[in-house]
Amino acid sequence: MNLISSYKTVLVLAPHTDDGELGCGGTIARLVDEGSNVYYAAFSTAAESVPKEFPSGILKEEVRNATLCLGIPSDNLFVYDYPVRKLNFSRQDILEDLVQLRSRLSPDLILMPSLNDFHQDHATVAKEGLRAFKHVTILGYELPWNNLSINHQCFVKLQPSHMERKVAAVSEYRSQGRKSYVSEESIFSLGRTRGVQIDTEFAELFEVVRWIL
Repeated sequence: MNLISSYKTVLVLAPHTDDGELGCGGTIARLVDEGSNVYYAAFSTAAESVPKEFPSGILKEEVRNATLCLGIPSDNLFVYDYPVRKLNFSRQDILEDLVQLRSRLSPDLILMPSLNDFHQDHATVAKEGLRAFKHVTILGYELPWNNLSINHQCFVKLQPSHMERKVAAVSEYRSQGRKSYVSEESIFSLGRTRGVQIDTEFAELFEVVRWIL
């Protein structure tokens, strides 16, 4: 049985635009290929951190283009404008947004940051995501530069085409190109490393927060 194909409505929680692509872009591509209806919610466009040579609102355009690369329709994209690095001050508002998404979408799989992610914005979305979706299967994606540790509990096998779409999606974030972890080499290297762990070419790693069978 191909368990991943059983998830019909998937919601990706991204503290900032680009987190979902970096953490689980290959899995998103595979889910779309398997017939899942994937939604993406980004809680901050990090306008305050955009390099000066770019328009402050460019990440709204970049996240739309990036998610389209993965096969997510524009109507399935939700972008909020919480200030970067201050999501913890808006925890209740974020929880209410998540509850509204739960009521509107009734997702059967949540992909969100690992509960071991130490970035303050990522930790907030993970904790509020757990509160809002406590009756739903939840997998926590890895962002190694923010994880001191992560449980190696779940691997999603990926084809080269899934990795290529992940790279294409991340490449849409031209305003973030200075960061070392957005390079094609870095993305493929991590995918190969996770693949080696399960004797396949490429994979992405998740911690199991809650698994409902």
